[in-house]
Amino acid sequence: MLETTPLVVAIAVVSAFFVGLSKGGLPSIGTLAVPLLALVISPVAAAALLLPIYVTSDMVGLYLYRRSYSGRNLAILIPSSLVGVSIGWAFSAHLSSVFIGMLVGVVGVLFCLNMWMGARYRRSPRQGHVPGGLFWGVLTGLTSFVSHSGGPPYQMYVLPQHLEKMKFAGTSTILFAIINAAKIVPYWELQQFANLDVRLMLGLAPAAILGTAIGKRLTEILPDGLFFRVVQVSLLLLSLKLIADYGMTLVA
Repeated sequence: MLETTPLVVAIAVVSAFFVGLSKGGLPSIGTLAVPLLALVISPVAAAALLLPIYVTSDMVGLYLYRRSYSGRNLAILIPSSLVGVSIGWAFSAHLSSVFIGMLVGVVGVLFCLNMWMGARYRRSPRQGHVPGGLFWGVLTGLTSFVSHSGGPPYQMYVLPQHLEKMKFAGTSTILFAIINAAKIVPYWELQQFANLDVRLMLGLAPAAILGTAIGKRLTEILPDGLFFRVVQVSLLLLSLKLIADYGMTLVA
């Protein structure tokens, strides 16, 4: 059973709130939840504890963004991301989370540098093509399964399309709601929920729901330019954190 000290509970509440903010439309913040909680419990336990919180806040996010999404992107990304989840499940004993984390981090940094240095798709919107969507969708599902870090691959495919901010946020919310729901059975089969405190899980739900509502409101009031700058900076910081975290693992 997970030891629920006051410090663990406090950090878990903050992590759940971050998850909610992300589901409300603030990009990448939720991806910081697992690394934050992993400071006080094991990364595997942190991912398992937060998965029901992701699913709970997903339900609120689905309602809030039920009319704001890109149907074309969802049609491409949902099937491919579910393939990624299936790959993660099938090869969970053989996949290297270190390799995946480093790969996502490096690509994310290169993407941001390319965008800020005047890439072609920075000046004009670029339609999301099916082959690219299939690739990034699989990587989104796979990295989300391994460490709830599917945000960077999703952003790398969708950002060049210059979607309207509410449609961008809604597409993200709906996609990851489906991915997170698909991860429940694999996590259960892999016994990742075995030693968790159900009362703590239930206690984190209000923080996640509150965060979702606040995240939606902040997404609505942020100017478009600032919103997407936040997306890009979040992607860069998260990518650098992935490189640092997994780089330290390789050194150790």
